[in-house]
Parts: sequence; C-alpha cells; structure tokens
Amino acid sequence: MNPPYSPNRYWTEIADEYSRAEDDGLAPVLHPNVPDWYNQTIDAMQFSAVLRALDVAKIEKGSRILDVGCGTGRWLRRYERLGYQATGLDLTLGMLSLARKNRTQSPLVGGESSRLPFKDSSFDAVSDITVVQHQLPASQPQAISEMLRVIKPGGRLILMELIRGKGGHIFPMPPGEWIHNTTMFGAVLLEWFGQEFMFLDRAFVKLARLVASDDRSETNDLQKHAHSQSCPQPVARELFWRVRHITASLSAQIDPTASLVFPARLATHGVFIFGK
Repeated sequence: MNPPYSPNRYWTEIADEYSRAEDDGLAPVLHPNVPDWYNQTIDAMQFSAVLRALDVAKIEKGSRILDVGCGTGRWLRRYERLGYQATGLDLTLGMLSLARKNRTQSPLVGGESSRLPFKDSSFDAVSDITVVQHQLPASQPQAISEMLRVIKPGGRLILMELIRGKGGHIFPMPPGEWIHNTTMFGAVLLEWFGQEFMFLDRAFVKLARLVASDDRSETNDLQKHAHSQSCPQPVARELFWRVRHITASLSAQIDPTASLVFPARLATHGVFIFGK
C-alpha cells in the first residue's frame, strides 16, 4: 500500500532524482521523464502567459517579487532579467540546491507556502506558478492567505494553477473556486485568462490512453503470456512521443488563436491576477 501523498516527500524525491542531472532545470518542475523538447514547449508557453500577467499587473521594474515554490529557479532567473528584485521560496532544500546550481542570483529561502517566513507587507508582488495545485485541498486557502499577507497594500498576486485534470499529486479547482478562495481574503480580481489549451495534443493523448486501455483489457481477457506481446513498451513509447511531437507542436502554434476563440475555462490552467 502506497503511503499518503506528502508534498515534502514528493518534491524531495524529484529533486534527488535530478540532483546530478545536467539539464535546463525544467523536468523537475514540469514533467519528469519526458523528452526535453516537450518541457521546453510547455515552458515557453508558460513564459508567454507570465509576461502577459506581468503586463496586466503593471509591476514596475525594481519591485520586490516573491516566487513561491521557486523550484529550480526558472522564474527567478527571468525576473532578474526583467529588472525585478526577486526572492525564491521552496519547501525542499533539494530544489533550492538545484536553483542555485542553475545560476539564479536571487536570495533563496526554505519554507512552506502555508507559513511564509516573512513579515507582513514584505513584497510588492508574489507569483505562484503551478504550486498550490500540488497542495492538499485543505491547506490551499491558507497558502493563498499567506501570500496575500506578505504583499504590500496595492501589490499584486499572480496565480497560474490547474483548472482541470486529476492525479495523485495534483488538486485542481475550477476557475470560480480559485477566484473565491483568493477574494475571500480581501483581494480584488483584476483579470484572468486561460493558458495551455493544447486541444489537438489533448485529443491524441486521450486516444492513446483509450487504445492502451483496450490492449490491456484484451490481454487480460485472453490471458496472454507476457512473452507473446508483440509491441515492447520502449517501442510503443518511442512511437507515442514521435506522434506527440507533431500534435504538441501544432497545438502550441494554434494556442494563441484558441485563447481568442474558446472560453478560458476550457484551458488546462488559469492565470489569475489579483490586487491587494
């Protein structure tokens, strides 16, 4: 029986797995054990969304910004280049070590998002990029409350969080719940938009899962022996990612248009910009 989900244990294991890896620091904070190109595609899309959110938030250069759940430091490095005074906070020392290894110059602090080790009104802005979605639902409102506590009056909070999906370590909420769980602490929603529609890619992944499920069902029904299976897993995986390279790349190109045509609630993530 697997132990219950623990964010600390989960992220510590991820950080340990990549502690000796020479990469761009994306796999530990996006999708472990996938081709590099896929994480680079998702990262580029998220960066575009963060730039849009920063434009809506109108955060001036030189402002102090806290990146909660900074992971390997990918946003800290970008905030530095954009002219902000960034500080990174993460739950696990392993992630902070990877952030320093990936050449961020920003201060790094260990701590929990639900108990931020900072005084009230310490920052002009706080960013939370796919962090609270990994916390158990009971602790999510407390984390949001803490982020608002450390923001100065008139400051900004940027959340990018899952609004659909499921998994053992992700706990999405519909857009209305993200908004409610933030505005109930006195924040004001300035704008929100959908991020990562990826319709073609999502359709392919769903189809691939259905085919895999049918294959497993047929195998069980006929009680086939393992040695009789004609498609070794590595071959199936390579084929899957070859096709997905096409569907994901096309989806990423189409996404800017999709965001103008389709309701934001159909996206995978919501990007929420709040004022305090």
